[in-house]
Amino acid sequence: MVEQITEGKFGSTELFDELENLARLEIQRWMQKLLEEEVTSFLGRAKSQRKAGVDGVPGYRNGYGKVRRFSMSNGTIEVQRPRLRGLEERFESRVLPLFERRTKQVGELLPRLYLHGLSQGDFELALRGLLGEGAPLSSSSIERLRGKWQAEYEAWQKRSLKGLEPVYLWADGVYVKAGLEKEKAVLLVVIAGLRDGRKVVLAVEAGYRESKESWSELLRGLKSRGLRTPKLLVADGHLGVWSAIGEIYPGVREQRCWNHKIVNVLDKLPKKQQAEARALLCEIPYAETRQEAEAKRDGFIERFGKAYPAAAKCLFADWDRMVTFYGYPKEHWKHLRTTNIVESPFASVRLRTSAAKRFKKVASATALIWRVLLVAEKSFRRLDHAALLAEVAEGAKYIDGVRVVEEITDRNREAVA
Repeated sequence: MVEQITEGKFGSTELFDELENLARLEIQRWMQKLLEEEVTSFLGRAKSQRKAGVDGVPGYRNGYGKVRRFSMSNGTIEVQRPRLRGLEERFESRVLPLFERRTKQVGELLPRLYLHGLSQGDFELALRGLLGEGAPLSSSSIERLRGKWQAEYEAWQKRSLKGLEPVYLWADGVYVKAGLEKEKAVLLVVIAGLRDGRKVVLAVEAGYRESKESWSELLRGLKSRGLRTPKLLVADGHLGVWSAIGEIYPGVREQRCWNHKIVNVLDKLPKKQQAEARALLCEIPYAETRQEAEAKRDGFIERFGKAYPAAAKCLFADWDRMVTFYGYPKEHWKHLRTTNIVESPFASVRLRTSAAKRFKKVASATALIWRVLLVAEKSFRRLDHAALLAEVAEGAKYIDGVRVVEEITDRNREAVA
């Protein structure tokens, strides 16, 4: 085809239409050449070249195996693996492992399609449109892939966490309707902000609503696998997580999510008052100081407290946990006011609750959503001003987002001496 193009046998429109096929054929040729070169490197001699002396690597080429289809994100190619005979050790290709039929990127595509509403029966039709008619896909292969995710998820749950240095944790419960479950299952999710600025998924586990027992079991599991004590936990207002963290990781400071708080307060107000109330409530967590935030809180209560005392009581409730973030670097406040770091990756899950009806068991939903989260984790942005995380981890003190530097007085020196 390259020769036909260079000789001008294709018009511009025809050439554009053939670009996909041309690219795929070139990748196929390159892949086949790479397999040949891998064998040459292993044997230490080119095709048809005799072994040099008795010290040469034993073995010889013996034709090719059956045509194998290999799916990539830009389509499906066909290659033949060179066969070898007379070897003292088994040859395993690093280019094309024996049982692999698709690239990692294609494997990551499947859980996304499933999550976004594509039923298992529609997989083959949709993926053949993306990957080509030759794509090695079937209902049984897709089912095997789901089983592989389940096994990988179970291994992931047991991995060691000793090397991680968490500074911040975000925890939230995400409700998923599973097809044969009478009650909504909750997925308990924990994401950590590490000392180096990375955000990683620590836990995705099914629990009974958001009970203390469920959160305690999750946190004990993290601790038993070596997770160090973080400095701050950001979570919603559910009592289960707060009771659990106090027992499993005593001394961790606590910040309630402002998004959840605002929703809870608005629920105490009639709809006609909610627009004005929301505007006032949203100003509170963006105040420059804790004192200013409390002044804005008092302003809201002055406006609505007399007519709607339940709303005022809700805003006052657990106030100290609402303003903990003022004791951390101002550059991190946007990460600490809410549980958005958990909520954002789950936006598609929440929008597709009807798709989750296909899950016959909560365990199946958990493994699949875990797989989607790991795909999303690769695109997580680092925390802003990551250099400040080391200061927080080492116990630096902040007031209204500004680090407090203690002056060394003569009395301090005497006390140290």
